[in-house]
Amino acid sequence: METTENKTAVVSEGKNIAIIAYITFIGLIIAFVMNNEKKEPFASYHIKQSLGLALTGLALGVIGMIPILGWIINIIGIFVLLYMWIMGLMNAINGKEKAVPFLGEKYKEWFKNI
Repeated sequence: METTENKTAVVSEGKNIAIIAYITFIGLIIAFVMNNEKKEPFASYHIKQSLGLALTGLALGVIGMIPILGWIINIIGIFVLLYMWIMGLMNAINGKEKAVPFLGEKYKEWFKNI
């Protein structure tokens, strides 16, 4: 039987891993490795969301190589991506398992096997 202290420690550790996942691509890799041992569901959820954001950023970078139209899409996309990243980070900090706006539900679907 788990005590309240043990449950709080487990949630806190999952929360810390989730927050680390949103801090740069290196943080995402570190969070993935840290969570690989314990498989915290909260941390796994946010790692998937952060992975989706990272891959979306990569796709925006590729689109940004296209002159004029690609640049416009890239600039707008970066602001949208920044908003999504802030919302994901705030959800992790507040302990909420909530998808990032716009593509969060797709990220859950695409990365369900991770």
